[in-house]
Amino acid sequence: MIFTETSLEGLIIVEPLVLGDHRGWFMENYSEEKFKEEGIELTFIQDNHSFSATKGTLRGLHYQLEPKAQTKLVRCTKGCIFDVAVDIRKNSTTYGEWFGIELSAENKKQLLIPKGFAHGFITLTDNVEVQYKVDDLYSQKNDRGIIWSDPEISIKWPIGIEPILSVKDEKAPLLKDAEINFVSGE
Repeated sequence: MIFTETSLEGLIIVEPLVLGDHRGWFMENYSEEKFKEEGIELTFIQDNHSFSATKGTLRGLHYQLEPKAQTKLVRCTKGCIFDVAVDIRKNSTTYGEWFGIELSAENKKQLLIPKGFAHGFITLTDNVEVQYKVDDLYSQKNDRGIIWSDPEISIKWPIGIEPILSVKDEKAPLLKDAEINFVSGE
């Protein structure tokens, strides 16, 4: 596995080693041992799987407040997405900054998104499946969001795709109005 740090502290691109031959391919998408060798100690407790039927489906920007915040290891197993993480750790030097990457069934890249980040993605193809590991359970009480189009964050979503949103995501607040209890270094 190749672990590549991004411009946002703690946000890491994970590229599995893919072994292939005339029959197909094999890869480890997660190895506790290899993560520990990189200084990443996590205990994932649940795997989630989402399906989006239509290109342009936008999910996010989502996060959970402490004490139920989640670290996520996100991958796209069918189709292609533009995956985004936004630093929402209040005293971080990169607070409000975002990072985006294309994740696809073809490139097999993953994004490790630590606590203190809002997460979202838009589907770039029809019939997309996204799978992700989390280190804490879903908590409706702690579930929060930020509007995907916040001008303060200014995410450069792929051009020419009209987003399909849930009612919840349409009504999400701006970053400046969002309830956030993350502090850098926690």
